[in-house]
Amino acid sequence: MRVAVTGTPGTGKTTATELLGTDLEVIHLGELVRTEGLTSGTDEDRDSLVVDVDAVAARLAGRDKLLVESHVAHHLTVDRVVVLRCHPDELKRRLLDRGEPERKADENAEAEALDVILSEAVDRHGLESVYEIETTDSDPGATADAIEAVIEGDRSPSAGTVDFTGYL
Repeated sequence: MRVAVTGTPGTGKTTATELLGTDLEVIHLGELVRTEGLTSGTDEDRDSLVVDVDAVAARLAGRDKLLVESHVAHHLTVDRVVVLRCHPDELKRRLLDRGEPERKADENAEAEALDVILSEAVDRHGLESVYEIETTDSDPGATADAIEAVIEGDRSPSAGTVDFTGYL
């Protein structure tokens, strides 16, 4: 089984996946990309690395018991995609609290309201493989439990259950 845990930056991906009790190998993609140079350059406007998804896919080839955590993990070939969601106001607060610039926090809050990552995940993997989890008022342990339920097959696919369009 290959699982992607994805979502807009600030939704709780890293924190929740660090708490998982799973036999899947957990890969924090941002760390792998930085340490192994799996980039195709730098986005100067966003002051961030651009992930070379093909290089990442090649690096992870042959691994069948894998969970990849990243806001771009849904671009990989996986069996299930967990999309973490967070209300844009809370998301913006989290990003600002961790030192992100206001412009970047605003951009991510808007992307969350527009369902950007959820839409990409459904487009690539289909409704039957996407599991949406709302994290706004959830503690990291509860989010980890919900991810484990997806891994164990104890949760049905869901996409489009969270609506933040009122934020816009």
